[in-house]
Amino acid sequence: MRALTKLTAGPGLELVDRPEPQCGPADVKIRVLRAGLCGTDLHLQDWDDWAAATVQPPLIIGHEFYGEVVEIGEDVEHVSVGDRASGEGHIVCGVCRNCRAGRRHLCIGTQGIGVNRDGAFADYVVIPASNVWVQPRDLDADLGAVFDPLGNATHTALQWPMVGEDVVITGAGPIGVMAAAIARHAGARYVVVSDTSDYRLRLAEAAGADLTVNVTRESLADAQRHLGMREGFDIALEMSGAAPAVSDLITNMNHGGRIALLGLPHEAYDLDWGKVITHMLTLKGIYGREMFDTWYAMSQMIATSERFRTAVTQVITHRFRAEQWEEAFETARSGQCGKVVLDWS
Repeated sequence: MRALTKLTAGPGLELVDRPEPQCGPADVKIRVLRAGLCGTDLHLQDWDDWAAATVQPPLIIGHEFYGEVVEIGEDVEHVSVGDRASGEGHIVCGVCRNCRAGRRHLCIGTQGIGVNRDGAFADYVVIPASNVWVQPRDLDADLGAVFDPLGNATHTALQWPMVGEDVVITGAGPIGVMAAAIARHAGARYVVVSDTSDYRLRLAEAAGADLTVNVTRESLADAQRHLGMREGFDIALEMSGAAPAVSDLITNMNHGGRIALLGLPHEAYDLDWGKVITHMLTLKGIYGREMFDTWYAMSQMIATSERFRTAVTQVITHRFRAEQWEEAFETARSGQCGKVVLDWS
């Protein structure tokens, strides 16, 4: 089969022929139709310090995908050949304290598809049946491929009730834009999104943001003045991993404000801990998706709201054939895009 593979411990990727993966008794084999590019994939191509410390080549990369089930293991009961499905990219151990308590997203032995084991930038991928999310047959294939990042956005955005709240989102990458759509759907009063890219801020506006802020020209304090806000933001979703964004957030939060942190920083940074304490702010780190509450929530939002479905779909701005993977990676790296999807059909 075709497979986009990290062959050696160094920069670069190659589209090569690899043997089809074997389906174990509790596994499901999926013919990949679409796969989404993620920042993780760019790190793996570059072979930065994180990639070098995490990945053991050779490895097929890719973890955002949608496809058709072509084989099931003998012990699999809830998935059938012919089903269309996405996949939860985190495979948990099942025996640690958190797994046994039903908190699988907190598993200390998590393995990532396309990071710790062969992934989905290939004609076929095999995952445990417990990680398969069967989709409606009429779901758009491109949309099915972005349930992983949509899940990140959903997990982050729905930490706290949003009805009537003033919400700020720092970072208008695909996940930040999806989070804007979720905040709008969930009943926020104002949704403000900040970034340095006008291209991506336009996507946030289309997703439902009331106001966007290019931080090279304005600040969140300016946004508050534009909207007539007097007390600061109630909820913040930090998607950028950028130290200035986090500092600006904390400065502009209401007392008792709640901050969900998804963006991974490139390096350590200082915080105004005095303000965190005296303003009684809540900071919560977010990683991945809750298994499987998040999947139910995003599936129902997609199924019941055409407006929400359209807002998420417009985040997918570029589509390439699998053989055009180099151009796809260049586009994703440019920042002049939303979500980039590879067509493996």
